[in-house]
Amino acid sequence: MIHRIVKMEFDPNKIEVFLSNFEENKSKIRASDGCFKLELLRDQHNTNIFFTYSYWTDEASLEKYRNSELFKNVWAKTKVLFNAKPVAWSTNVISSE
Repeated sequence: MIHRIVKMEFDPNKIEVFLSNFEENKSKIRASDGCFKLELLRDQHNTNIFFTYSYWTDEASLEKYRNSELFKNVWAKTKVLFNAKPVAWSTNVISSE
């Protein structure tokens, strides 16, 4: 299983646009083949920083989503709202309880 973490920093005046787009598309993303879970997190102190945290069956499932029209549409609406370059990590769980 792959956990995908994406850090995004937004222009404070565009956060509501991002949240609206996320709300509109979150169930579609969660319904993507191989997606087990999708969470949206917000930094406690720097409230214009958000993280998506998603769980995928494998790298192929994640790549299929990243090449989908859904991703392309969501990302096109999201990337214009940033005030810093996003950072992403694909991780494997080493230990969990």
